[in-house]
Amino acid sequence: MKNTLIIIVGATGVGKTDLCIALAKQLGTVIISADSRQVYRELKIGTAAPTKQQLSSIKHYMVGNKSIYDYYSAGKYEHEVLQLLDTLFKTQDTLILTGGSGMYIDAISKGIDGPSEVNQEIRAAVQLQFDTEGVESLRFTLKRLDPKYYAKADLQNAKRMMKAIEVCLQTGKTHSSFLKHKAKKRPFNILKIGLERERKNLYERINLRADMMLKEGLFEEVKTYHKYKHLNALNTVGYKEFFAHLNGEHDFEEAVRLFKRNSRRYAKRQMTWFKRDKEINWFHPEDKDNILGFINDFLARK
Repeated sequence: MKNTLIIIVGATGVGKTDLCIALAKQLGTVIISADSRQVYRELKIGTAAPTKQQLSSIKHYMVGNKSIYDYYSAGKYEHEVLQLLDTLFKTQDTLILTGGSGMYIDAISKGIDGPSEVNQEIRAAVQLQFDTEGVESLRFTLKRLDPKYYAKADLQNAKRMMKAIEVCLQTGKTHSSFLKHKAKKRPFNILKIGLERERKNLYERINLRADMMLKEGLFEEVKTYHKYKHLNALNTVGYKEFFAHLNGEHDFEEAVRLFKRNSRRYAKRQMTWFKRDKEINWFHPEDKDNILGFINDFLARK
């Protein structure tokens, strides 16, 4: 196989965008986003989507191509991106896919088992359970339906628990049974590169980026979509903290503190996810020359 997909991962704020643009220019290729929130065209500031200048410098795919009103999932992403890769590889040997959404990365590199589409009645029922009975009810249901997944699940992440419950209800099988599958064979080579910084430096960058988002108008963006806060696309860091402020649950300063704290916690969870993947080769994001050399050595062997 001559075609190669370079997958570049890392925590939020580590510096993926700038590095990938530089690499894409060197390699003469394009960038495909693997960010589960940057796909939504309405959410520009809070998702740290590439700027107009960045988008004009290198062609990007899967950025701002969906609406918050659309249902979207890792399964849909897998289907759409594999079709996109098939098209792009007809004219280019090397492509870059980058992002911090572990499920989206795995969808492309390993594949997803289980239903790509969830019955909407089941989805609505699970959502109603969460809305009326809260997260503790989800924990109880998940423990009953899939105790193995429950034992290792993030019990603070309602979205993940709801997804697992939906799979159990639709298939009659446990969600954990779909997590044992072997990676699907892809018709292209895959090279995985991870970007990491010393934790203190990463957290400082995350805090500074949060301040910059607020200066760029994040709170105004949040207020624009406050009435749609029930949508899954908006159940994410950078929005839910300020929704809670608008609902009178805490003051603005506390919303900012929680935004920064939750961003740091999200980065920690991302790194935990990626560190489990032994195929990832780790570099500092500013080590561009060594990263490019590593990529070129890999391509020369294929």
